[in-house]
Amino acid sequence: MRIGAAALAAFVIGLASAASAQDRAVELKLSHWVPPSHPLQKALEDWGSSIEKASGGTIKYKVFPAQQLGKAFDHYDMARDGIADVTYVNPGYQPGRFPIIAAGELPFLFADAKGGSAALDVWYRKYAAREMKDVKFCLGFTHDPGTFHANKKIVVPGDIKGMKIRPADATIAEMVTLLGGTNVQAAAPEVRDILEKGVAEAVTFPWGSIPLFGIDKVVKYHMDAALYTTTFAWVINKAKYESMSAGQKKVIDDHCTTDWALRIASPWAEFEYGGRAKLKAEPDHEIYALTPAELAEWRKAAEPLQASWATKVRKVGLDPDTVLNELKADLAQYKAAY
Repeated sequence: MRIGAAALAAFVIGLASAASAQDRAVELKLSHWVPPSHPLQKALEDWGSSIEKASGGTIKYKVFPAQQLGKAFDHYDMARDGIADVTYVNPGYQPGRFPIIAAGELPFLFADAKGGSAALDVWYRKYAAREMKDVKFCLGFTHDPGTFHANKKIVVPGDIKGMKIRPADATIAEMVTLLGGTNVQAAAPEVRDILEKGVAEAVTFPWGSIPLFGIDKVVKYHMDAALYTTTFAWVINKAKYESMSAGQKKVIDDHCTTDWALRIASPWAEFEYGGRAKLKAEPDHEIYALTPAELAEWRKAAEPLQASWATKVRKVGLDPDTVLNELKADLAQYKAAY
């Protein structure tokens, strides 16, 4: 007896549904540390909803924003230890722990976050299992380039001397020290408070996050230069992943891709880029461009950072020139080189 094409398709779908029905129900705790109003919240919800649908409803999810499950600095270890199942990690919050991905923090590399996120994700996949071996690396991305926002104008590197600055990541912190400033460590949700109290005088942030975190109420000067980007990763608790069925693992793997890195980064990139116009529209805010000579001075001041990064990468047994040239080639491929 022959089976028609439609009947055969229905039979295959039925088998798949039956297999899904036999999968053990899984709930993923997705943790991040920015406010629920941040674009990342919806990105995580969309990602989780897509996984739920693809798994036939056997994988559920719940998003925990705003440090509900733990501090921003702890999110890598939270995934490692199973406090959360999927976490949003800023590797630069822990200086020296993730030297390879720190290449993405070097100043004046990234022109934008969309192509830049795709390039970062493609490049880092070959190193993630080595550097983030305690977890399952899912994807990597970056925000739109950020800059200095302060209560006084920062025009040339010499202006940093004597200032108290909250850096975005370990590389910017190193630059602040190199230029004679003092670093004040604080997670993003705490930045307004330390600026308001005078504990810090400036912050390096992407544009849209300034009004989002209320920082526009306490600083008024904004240097208009693509100074840096911060790298991020979504990582998964290994035991949780290994507890899933083969079909469920495939669903997760299908959502840990460069395509998903770009989908997650794009709304945030647009949000951050739009922040420049918002600040321009606010009274008493000054956004100032650098002259070519001033920009050249900043580039020169940043050169020791690459040498310092290279030393750290050599210590983990890699050739820094190869690693950095691979990243630059991927940035060029995705048209995201600065």
